[in-house]
Amino acid sequence: MRCVVVREHGGFDKLRLEERPVPEPGPGQVRVKLAAIGVNHLDLWVRRGVPGHVFPLPQVPGSDGCGTVDALGAGAAGVRAGDEVIVLPGVSCGVCEPCLSGRDQFCRDYHILGESCDGLCAEYACVPAANVAPKPKGMPAAEAASIALVFLTAWNMLVRRAALCAGETVLVHAGLSGVGSAAVQIALLLGAQVIATAGGADKCARVRALGAHHVIDHRSADFVAEVRALTGKAGVQVVFEHVGQATFDGSLKCLSRGGRLVTCGATTGGAVQLPLHAVFFKSLSVLGSTMGSKGDLRAILRLFEQRRFRAVLDRTLPMAQVGEAHRLLEQRAALGKIALLP
Repeated sequence: MRCVVVREHGGFDKLRLEERPVPEPGPGQVRVKLAAIGVNHLDLWVRRGVPGHVFPLPQVPGSDGCGTVDALGAGAAGVRAGDEVIVLPGVSCGVCEPCLSGRDQFCRDYHILGESCDGLCAEYACVPAANVAPKPKGMPAAEAASIALVFLTAWNMLVRRAALCAGETVLVHAGLSGVGSAAVQIALLLGAQVIATAGGADKCARVRALGAHHVIDHRSADFVAEVRALTGKAGVQVVFEHVGQATFDGSLKCLSRGGRLVTCGATTGGAVQLPLHAVFFKSLSVLGSTMGSKGDLRAILRLFEQRRFRAVLDRTLPMAQVGEAHRLLEQRAALGKIALLP
């Protein structure tokens, strides 16, 4: 089979297309013939490397995928050969207290496909049977491959960590990014008022089309001043933060008294300052969040089945053009998600 392999960290040239034997599913595993693979910012970190973090190179990247089950390992249950499935990106032991209480992202053995083990950027992949779920009926494979990681992340941030409520106002940064576009839709489902940021007229128009009540072009406007104006200087109850260094200080200033900032990443850097006087005087909460539970992801997929959510897909590319996909994502040139076709 063909697959993408990272053997050393660096530029786009480190994404090598290689041939490997088709893997055989082990006990409790299923083999998926991939029809499409989603590209995420996590894939950029795997290629470029992260100071202080060791990736198990050589490694096949890719955390999101959609395809057809074509082989079952011994003891694999709940799925049959021929089933069209979405691969769930988070792997856990399944037997510890966090797993059994529906908080499998806190399992000591938790890991993400394509981050701490081989992932899905291949023609075939073997994963635990618990890590596949039925593909929503009628959803194209490229869209189905673009939703799991970002919607699960955004759901855990807004529903589980920030506990966003109907009637509250949330500021969503980078509203057309994968996780940002998911957050806009989830916040609307919860009944919140959504203020989103985006860069440039095209992106702003697409975020409005998702249903955001107000969209701020961060290239031409100060988002802090705009939020203050939109809220009558009161601020927002929740900030959905994943940009990091470039926006963190302003995000704190946008919070109302008792407001919550929830963050899952730092694409512009993680070296931020946290002014404690503002935190305690305004009773602010700063919440971290990584991934979420398989149970929540299955609930999210039902909402796709009900057409309550939709994928925001910019384009598809052949798997051989994985370097171009990374370039578009890295340069923020994509108007939505990018999926690769094996």
